[in-house]
Amino acid sequence: MRNRLFLMFVMAVFITACKQDHSLNKIVGKRNAVTDSLKTNAEIEAYIKPYRESVNKDLDSVIAFAANTYSKNDGELNTAIGNFMADAVFEICNPVFEKRTNKSIDMVLLNHGGIRSIISKGNITSRTAYEVMPFDNSVVVTPMDGQQIKDMLSFLASKKRAHPISRLKLTLSNDYSIKEALINGSEIDYEKIYHVATNDYLYNGGSRMHFLKSKDTVYDLDYKIRNLLIDYFKKIDTLQPSIDDRFTHQKD
Repeated sequence: MRNRLFLMFVMAVFITACKQDHSLNKIVGKRNAVTDSLKTNAEIEAYIKPYRESVNKDLDSVIAFAANTYSKNDGELNTAIGNFMADAVFEICNPVFEKRTNKSIDMVLLNHGGIRSIISKGNITSRTAYEVMPFDNSVVVTPMDGQQIKDMLSFLASKKRAHPISRLKLTLSNDYSIKEALINGSEIDYEKIYHVATNDYLYNGGSRMHFLKSKDTVYDLDYKIRNLLIDYFKKIDTLQPSIDDRFTHQKD
């Protein structure tokens, strides 16, 4: 009898436990700082050491020379570093685009904020390209109609910022209205479709450049800007871009 009562007691406890609410009602967070005091795993370090050394050797190999130090803050509406980057996109990517489509890139538009570092006077390495352009942005070519071109010009005039451009000449009057706009040295034909090279971030509305979105086919060149900068550096001996008249403000 006692055994039977004990067994019933155990079953009752078991059933009661099963009915208890075990749902999660509180999460406690804890901050674990990553510092130099954390011990490294010697075995892992030994394994990755040759790979790290190989990567660093490639990144630190000299591929060109900068005649001066270039910063995105050096000019009002165009800068030497921005001009170099936009021109490099055209020079490296236009042959690729022509080969694939039998068409030419008409102009290039990048963004001022995408330039993330100066280029210091002296040796240029692949690491320099990673510092200037740490993002994985790739070049796309978007067909733009007349209204999109007008929206682009209005955007550039209103922002008054040195967004890198190539093969576009934009002159603003004293009140920052558009005085002159040329593509490839010619007056803009607003009935024409222009092929504008930019990056995928901007094409998708980054930096509020919503006018770049195409109603037609967009061409993805699958060419990271960082990689084309490295290819450009390897083509030249000395980098010496300048501030010019491609985007200016004429003060009366």
